[in-house]
Amino acid sequence: MAEAERIIGTPDITGAEGSGETGPDGAAASPDAVTPDGQDTAATAADAEADAEAAVDRSPATRRRRIILLFCVAVVAYLFDLGSKMLVVAKLEHQEPIELLGDWLKLDAIRNAGAAFGIGEAFTIIFTIIATTVIVVIARLARKLYSLPWAVALGLLLGGALGNLTDRIFRAPGVFEGAVVDFIAPAHFAVFNLADSAIVCGGILIVLLSFKGLDPDGTVHKD
Repeated sequence: MAEAERIIGTPDITGAEGSGETGPDGAAASPDAVTPDGQDTAATAADAEADAEAAVDRSPATRRRRIILLFCVAVVAYLFDLGSKMLVVAKLEHQEPIELLGDWLKLDAIRNAGAAFGIGEAFTIIFTIIATTVIVVIARLARKLYSLPWAVALGLLLGGALGNLTDRIFRAPGVFEGAVVDFIAPAHFAVFNLADSAIVCGGILIVLLSFKGLDPDGTVHKD
């Protein structure tokens, strides 16, 4: 009888300690998710991010190559813009527009005192200051530049900004008030030049890189 009472009065150890979930082998499950090989997924993600960070080559040679690429892209964009404007001024200004695709696309030389695509013609000096500021910002970003796509994007921006800034400084009616030479005239759109195209392409590329989380220093961040 005493033996029966002892058995009946024994506390339910599994009931007291088994409130948590158990795994297939009966062991209590860990609150943190684990990978099939038993590694913590949070730790694994952190390790992967650290590996990606370490994979970025931040050697001085890499930064030097990216800066060289930036300035090469800028020089090419600048020379194409400058050469096209010199040719337009010499051959096309004060002449009838040249039709390339009928009324859809023409070459028509005009002088634009505003920003890209003829915006804000009353603020020529302000746009000159903005272009100068853009060049300074790009020069500062170049000090931590390790990303190849960012080098191309910043090179396009720099070349385009220098192209239009050259017109602001050296063309009539005066220094820092010069009118930019535009000549690409699509139908139902503002007349623009190759510098404007470089600026827009560089800006679009920067937006795409930022959307993907790629920073100028080559790291990838995720919100």
